[in-house]
Amino acid sequence: MKKALIIGSTGMVGAELTRQLLEDNNYGEIVSFVRRASGVSHPKLTEHIVDFDKPESWKELVKGDVLFSALGTTIANAKTKDNQYKVDFTYQYETARMASENGVPAYVLVSSAGASSRAVAFYISMKGELEDAVKKLPFQYLYIFRPGQLDGDRKENRSGERIALKFMYFTNKLGIARRYHPIHAAQLAKAMITAAGTASSGIYTLDEIFRLK
Repeated sequence: MKKALIIGSTGMVGAELTRQLLEDNNYGEIVSFVRRASGVSHPKLTEHIVDFDKPESWKELVKGDVLFSALGTTIANAKTKDNQYKVDFTYQYETARMASENGVPAYVLVSSAGASSRAVAFYISMKGELEDAVKKLPFQYLYIFRPGQLDGDRKENRSGERIALKFMYFTNKLGIARRYHPIHAAQLAKAMITAAGTASSGIYTLDEIFRLK
């Protein structure tokens, strides 16, 4: 059975991913790296509380068969672009770098629809920059997911996001902006696990994510 590593396990996608991995018989051990305890307890789960600003202090723990990266924050929570960049780029890249140096063969990253380092928009550019950076790491298999807007149960109240989701669902019914069709966290998590079970790298856009079973 495989050993999965996760960062971002307390977020909406990461929490769903953790739940599904714990139920997956292909995985015998799940190791999560968090900034604070999640409160989740399971015989297969090992949770390490780490300082993401000091990655080398926990590098030796980043060993397994596949690293799932679902870490991220919003500008509203981060307050500044520098803080958001540190979470969405630096923390994820440094963890991926350590995993690759430790011989972890597979890496699964949650990126964003339209990600491009050449984009003008800060968020999309940052996601593209991360994609470019991890592509240079010596993983045997690399899986990048570019979902549209995410739907699901969040711990925090984001009324603005709920309104945006309703608007997106409405426009999609009219045949508009289907490239950015919302996707539920449970479906994205399932697609990530499915992809990690294949022996070929890939970049998955929204339509391709929906087709993964």
